[in-house]
Amino acid sequence: MNLPGVILSTGLSLLFLVVLFRPLEKLFPAREGQKFFRQAFWTDLCFLLGQYLLWSGLVFWALNHFRGWLDDFVPAHFRAGVAAQSWWWQALEMIVLSDFLIYWAHRLQHQVPFLWRFHSIHHSAEHLDWLAAHREHPLDTIYTVGIINLPAFILGFPLETLAGFLAFRGLWAIFIHSNVRLPIGPLGMILGAPALHHWHHDKARDAGNYANISPLMDILFGTYRCPDHEPEAFGIHEPISKHYLGQLWHPFRRRK
Repeated sequence: MNLPGVILSTGLSLLFLVVLFRPLEKLFPAREGQKFFRQAFWTDLCFLLGQYLLWSGLVFWALNHFRGWLDDFVPAHFRAGVAAQSWWWQALEMIVLSDFLIYWAHRLQHQVPFLWRFHSIHHSAEHLDWLAAHREHPLDTIYTVGIINLPAFILGFPLETLAGFLAFRGLWAIFIHSNVRLPIGPLGMILGAPALHHWHHDKARDAGNYANISPLMDILFGTYRCPDHEPEAFGIHEPISKHYLGQLWHPFRRRK
């Protein structure tokens, strides 16, 4: 592991995200006046650094390590056919497949108490912006990334396609958490937006909008919500530590 290289790439990634998303949040704010160094900024920065410096590498190692165990699940000629398709077909198929899988996986995270223990860390953010998108328990990350990528591994999508798609989905996830509200009109029915995902984080209720890139799955399964204003508050009702290590430990705490 090239530690200086990882540290450098993490610093460059952080700079890239600030340069990309901070102007959007200033020009098209969903919540006016939200500060850059807002409450829990440093906690969320720890989550970002943890993802980039440690957890993401472990997730990719696990996916690559177990990939060979799954090769025999699908006939080799089928896998070869998938890999031989044009990049655009592969990308379209991955979007549809992953959106279907992540919709139901995400919905289960809200309905199964054991999964919610880990997913609640993500929903504990009381301010949404580009940085809050990184507040995610590492075991929750393994669950999500595994659901998105393992089926594609099994079906034979090339690693290069998976890596590119994962990078795009990562940026998209940051975008839909950003403090941005863009008037996209009818496109909102086929393309996700921060306004939709902000309602998923509404503190007042379990708000639907489980899909990621496109809201079509929410529309199809009756969980689409898109009011014309922002929620009053974000976060969760259960007590939780405000600090990074406390939040990592939270899912393992004994419940009364």
